[in-house]
Amino acid sequence: MLQTDFGQMDGSVSAMYGIAYSVAPRLAVHDLTHNIPPYDIFAASYRLYQTVRFWPEGTVFVSVVDPGVSNDQQPIAVQTMDNKFIVTPDNGTITHLAHYQGLRAVRQIQTPTSKALAAFNEEHTFRGRDLYTYIGAALASGQLPFADLGPLTTPDELVQLALAPVTTGQNEVTGAVDITDPRFGSVWTNIPVTAFNTLGVKTGDTVKVSIAYHDQLRYQNTMRYTRSFASVVVGEPLVYVNSLLNLGVAINQASFADLYHIEAGIDWVVTMNPAAPQRFPGA
Repeated sequence: MLQTDFGQMDGSVSAMYGIAYSVAPRLAVHDLTHNIPPYDIFAASYRLYQTVRFWPEGTVFVSVVDPGVSNDQQPIAVQTMDNKFIVTPDNGTITHLAHYQGLRAVRQIQTPTSKALAAFNEEHTFRGRDLYTYIGAALASGQLPFADLGPLTTPDELVQLALAPVTTGQNEVTGAVDITDPRFGSVWTNIPVTAFNTLGVKTGDTVKVSIAYHDQLRYQNTMRYTRSFASVVVGEPLVYVNSLLNLGVAINQASFADLYHIEAGIDWVVTMNPAAPQRFPGA
């Protein structure tokens, strides 16, 4: 499973496929995404968190979002608690998995000698092809056991990105915008439905949503908490539970993020409060 910020306008991803099939011709190679915004390690970390849990045991993910394109960046391989593997630079890509799901083991990869890596001796900017894809394919095909990749290290020694806290208070829950949906423009927060449920809000109730950036209010409105987008008319905002069981904010058939210029990150703070106890039919 490959994830990069390369896009698919040139042959970079195809070259990675070629290395994988050269290592193991019968290997099943799939794409997680190659549309991570350039250099966005946080988004890469989030997309792994969004995806890894749903693949079978033993699946190997290769994630290459490496802004420095640095030969000094320590390559690592991690084993998750549910026995999936990720091969990636130690630059924060593992942050969400480590925080929300936990890691069973972490190894620092020692570069093997291989024809597939011959270019690595002179070429230092395409480690996604020459190193990470090779290691991932060798690991997935059983040619290179996880135990042989290199020395063990501990999860707390990995580079970690900052994650926003979720806090609950009297009639209030606060978190941050973790990511925005790149296609439909929904805003995905890090507020879990379990925290939101402490507010006592029921399906069909109204919620006051406030979004601030660096303590400056950027958006505030009341909207319905619904089970589906179809519960509101086209163009109406809503609060809903997304596929990761966190709270999302959206507009039915429009981009909430684009319309209100909302971005992701720990500085985009989202606060939700119960509004007046108004109920709507069909929510």
